[in-house]
This record gives sequence, structure tokens and C-alpha cells, in this order.
Amino acid sequence: MTALAARSDTELALAAAGTKEFVTVHVADQLFGVKVTDIQDVFSLKGLTPVPGARPEIAGVLNLRGRIVTAIDARCRLGLPQRPQGFAGMMAVGVEYQGEAYGILVDTVGEVLRLSDSDFEPNPVNLNPNWKDVSQGVYRLDGRLLMTLDIDHLLCVATS
Repeated sequence: MTALAARSDTELALAAAGTKEFVTVHVADQLFGVKVTDIQDVFSLKGLTPVPGARPEIAGVLNLRGRIVTAIDARCRLGLPQRPQGFAGMMAVGVEYQGEAYGILVDTVGEVLRLSDSDFEPNPVNLNPNWKDVSQGVYRLDGRLLMTLDIDHLLCVATS
């Protein structure tokens, strides 16, 4: 069975159960969720090479097991302040977009959560406009909001 077929089977099983699985990530003080099925890899950031003249949200490129990966700074893309220590100690969520490999730089990667579709809510009307385009909606978790990231929209704007 191919990885794509296994991914589709997982999505179908979760949909039948009325749930979705998300990997939690922190960007600044905000908790985000990325669908497990959107993620290819999770890795620590090492050896980032800046790209002269690139857009501000493109932090650089890195070599991941022989493949060149474009690193997208989630803080910059979401209009959040830069980390005081720069990119040191950051993590990356590896994804594919239009046949290219990207690493979305986040502060930390947390756990995998299985959340019920019935707990999903649309984005709040007062949501920051920078976030409205990249969030599919929210889940309320013990007094915190988990914003679900739409990877395609996050990368579409960052790479256009």
C-alpha cells in the first residue's frame, strides 16, 4: 500500500468516526493544529541557509535527507514578532505543496489530538485578518483556542 493510499484510508476512518487528528504546534503564544494527514515530517531546525532577495517569510533553505526544503517562518507569515533568539531551537513541520517540500518553522511541536467534528467552530468574527486566510476554524480546549491551520493557504500566500 502506498503512503498516499494509507493516508486516504486514515482520513476515511476518521471521517467515519466524526473526528480529525491534529498535530499541535506553538507559534509565539498561540496554539495551532495541523492535520496529521498534511504532515510529511517533523524535525529540528539545523543548517538554515538564507536566500538573498527572498520574501520576508522565507527564512531560507535547508537540506533534509538530500532534499532541498524551503523554510517558511510561521511567525513572520502570521504577523507575529520574531523570536529573541532567532531561529535557534525552532522546530519545523515538513509538508508538500504543489510538488515542492516546505518546512514551516514553529516554536514547538506538541502532541497529536483527536478532536470531534461536533466541537469544531468557525473562525471568530474578530480574528486577525492575517490569520483568517490561513485558519479553517477553531476548537476550544480547556480555556484555550486551537486554531486549525490550512497549509495550502499558508503556503499559497507565502510563495506567491
